[in-house]
Amino acid sequence: MEKGERSPLLSQDTGGQEPPLSKSNLLTSSHLGPPLGEKWAWRTGFGGGQAASLPWESSCLKYLTFLFNFLFSLLSLLALAIGLWGLAVKGSLGSNWGGSLPADPMLGLVLGGLAVSAVSLAGCLGALCENACLLRCFSGGLLAFLVLEAVAGVLVVALWGPLQDSLEHALRVAITHYQDDPDLQFLMDQVQLGLQCCGAASYQDWQQNLYFNCSSPGIQACSLPASCCIDPREDGASVNDQCGFGALRLDENAAQRVVHLEGCGAPLSRWLHRNVRAVGGFAIAVALVQGAELLLATRLLKALAVRKAAAESPGLGGEAGRVPCN
Repeated sequence: MEKGERSPLLSQDTGGQEPPLSKSNLLTSSHLGPPLGEKWAWRTGFGGGQAASLPWESSCLKYLTFLFNFLFSLLSLLALAIGLWGLAVKGSLGSNWGGSLPADPMLGLVLGGLAVSAVSLAGCLGALCENACLLRCFSGGLLAFLVLEAVAGVLVVALWGPLQDSLEHALRVAITHYQDDPDLQFLMDQVQLGLQCCGAASYQDWQQNLYFNCSSPGIQACSLPASCCIDPREDGASVNDQCGFGALRLDENAAQRVVHLEGCGAPLSRWLHRNVRAVGGFAIAVALVQGAELLLATRLLKALAVRKAAAESPGLGGEAGRVPCN
């Protein structure tokens, strides 16, 4: 190159020196993230800024936590919908505003579904958005569920004997209030149909019911529910509600050809003995699944804390590592 020519690579105003970096270039270069050899990968967050991605092990924890809680959210929302539907059908929903809560099993289903769905949704969003606050709320709720389940299990084991002794008393209460609550009526009918029994100690216990008592002036006097009948369908497609009419007037020899004479107290106690291991195994399985979810959430919280510490270390920029979830 001749002496009078200028180099096209140099600015004409710099006198042969490289131009200085502008302020915008300095700001851009300070947020480029760590070198390629660093542990943390980098990606663009929802807000347009840079955010450090979790390692693949932590990403697996994140999506497993999301999947478990998504399934539990669906189940709890289904239970909530069934409970609300049951309250609406029976007229309990909106009928007692300002008064005491109705003593309804469907209300327990609604409250349980609401609590489980709230905790599960917190776990879903916390895992998906990598939000440590939601994950802590989820972990706290799950720990509360585990404590309540443990207390309930201890109480059942400690009071197992008195609970069995009170079965007949509970059946007598259900007989007395048979027509008062559709849920109680359905439960009593299922017990009598499934165990092929009638009453608490014997079929004569239905004399304690106001409508089935022989001194009642109604058409159901001296009768029994259809669930007490030996063949309630009488070879038909639907249940014959009148199959037990007048059964309490019959002597035992005649009544045993129409209805079950044995009470449900002893058969129900035997059924509980046979199925207590299955119920206990199911409860333990649920507790183990909840414990696994709590462990996953704890590991994910630890991974998020490590990423936050790495993002706040010198040279990485203070904003990296926070992933907004819009």
